[in-house]
Amino acid sequence: MSSEHQPAREPSLLDASCDNFLADLAKLSPTDATEWGIEGYEGDLQDFSPDYFTAVADRTREMVADLDALDDSTDESDDDDDFDDVDYVTAAVLRDRLCLELDLHHHGEDIRNLNNIASPVQTIRDTLLLMPHDTAEQKDAIRSRLSKVEAALQGYRESLVEAANQGMVPPTRQINEVIGQCNALADASSMLDELGLEEGNAEVESAKTAFDDFSGWLSAELQPSSSNEDAVGRERYARFSKLFVGDSVDLDEAYEWGLHRLQEIHAEQLKLAEELYGPGTALRTAVRKLNADERYQLHGTDALVEWMQGVADKVISNLNGTYFDIPEQIQTIECKIDPAGTGGIFYTQPTEDFSRPGRMWWSVPAGQEIFHTWQELTTVHHEGAPGHHLQIGLALMEPNLNSWRRNACWNSGHGEGWALYAEALMAELGYMDDPGYRMGLLDSQRLRAARVVVDIGLHLGKKMPDGSGIWDKAHMKSFMRENTAMDDANLAFEVNRYLGWPGQAPSYAIGERLWHKTRDDAIAQGMTPRQFHSEALALGSIPMSILRETILD
Repeated sequence: MSSEHQPAREPSLLDASCDNFLADLAKLSPTDATEWGIEGYEGDLQDFSPDYFTAVADRTREMVADLDALDDSTDESDDDDDFDDVDYVTAAVLRDRLCLELDLHHHGEDIRNLNNIASPVQTIRDTLLLMPHDTAEQKDAIRSRLSKVEAALQGYRESLVEAANQGMVPPTRQINEVIGQCNALADASSMLDELGLEEGNAEVESAKTAFDDFSGWLSAELQPSSSNEDAVGRERYARFSKLFVGDSVDLDEAYEWGLHRLQEIHAEQLKLAEELYGPGTALRTAVRKLNADERYQLHGTDALVEWMQGVADKVISNLNGTYFDIPEQIQTIECKIDPAGTGGIFYTQPTEDFSRPGRMWWSVPAGQEIFHTWQELTTVHHEGAPGHHLQIGLALMEPNLNSWRRNACWNSGHGEGWALYAEALMAELGYMDDPGYRMGLLDSQRLRAARVVVDIGLHLGKKMPDGSGIWDKAHMKSFMRENTAMDDANLAFEVNRYLGWPGQAPSYAIGERLWHKTRDDAIAQGMTPRQFHSEALALGSIPMSILRETILD
């Protein structure tokens, strides 16, 4: 329950153990420390070697052992070392998350991890985006971290070699994607030149060389032993799905649900196309007309940032005091362009003291100059308010949560499910009444339902819905093109993401489904929507199964 409903509690022994755990994780993984806003590690960089992954797993096992010991000492008395209601939730979340992470480590998923969005190359690249460069000290930290890129990539190479020796080589397609990203970081126009350091800086050039060498090694040494097989199979997929959704999923039921949901959304879109442009209007025709409509066009990244910022600021102002209670610290969000240019859109959390605000990043592919607000308004609600910005910011301000739950515990089904729930909520509140924006919301919902189908379909080797064959990349791409208005550059990134990050993309729609069910059940038990939002978000990002158990009577 949030601090609005009960006084702040004294930190417990379990809280102290979690705080120590987070501090040790920050030391082991300096890039995580930067993301969490923990100072003292700005100039450091983990080496991603097998020893590094073993050290993280060892510390995780120690935390589980500490939990066991504290749990064993808890009884029904009122001793100071007994668990209270918050501790019971913390304990359940710890067991769920840490045991899943250890299981993945046991199966070598950490040392083999290579994909186009969430593996060490992107971690190294993206941590540099978060680092300020206003003072001499901050620039020194960037130089120091850059100087360690060579060792980090060498350690990563050792992990990939160890995985390969065990028969675990990443798929060819993902290796190609990372080669391209490394080449971009090594190029003359690299984002490493935009970190605020002097032109020709030695550490920048050293890091560029390291990325170039790593790209060459991937191409010459790792890629020849890789496979064109993208599917991970049911056993691996089930592990990833539980990790990302935060609940056990009936994958076959979810696949059929995704197909049914696509039919529902498509029918809504056809009705809306006729509302917009008259009877008999095809959906593709409506999309072309919306894209050509100057009312929904932005030209250039400056206009994009200005529009994003204006929308986010207005929503925060309007929602505060109505459906949400938004403290002053999180009434500020920064909208920025990500120089990596991968095509992704994402949010980075503020520091605990909010000296670095929450930020919404748009990674614009090279050559893209026109942006369509009818399609992207829902994205701003997803990443900003009432999406990730409120979700993460409110958890950071919750005094009853320990630092691990506030900062480090992230569950995709909860987090991304909430962001999709937030998109739908904005429609409920009247922010999508314009038929163009309503079409954009439906396009977003259709994309997320299509992800469920293609992700499960490919990785589990299912037959295509029309029975024409087994899912493969070509089928995935054509299916996604049929089910979204996304441009080709973003679509290519998305499809490769599904192939290399199994189970993550479906967690959005599956998580949203669970959020709506939990809200409906909570309201049926007497909660108002505002109470539900307050109490649910005060728990932080926790597995959806534990959210239901905690919120509902």
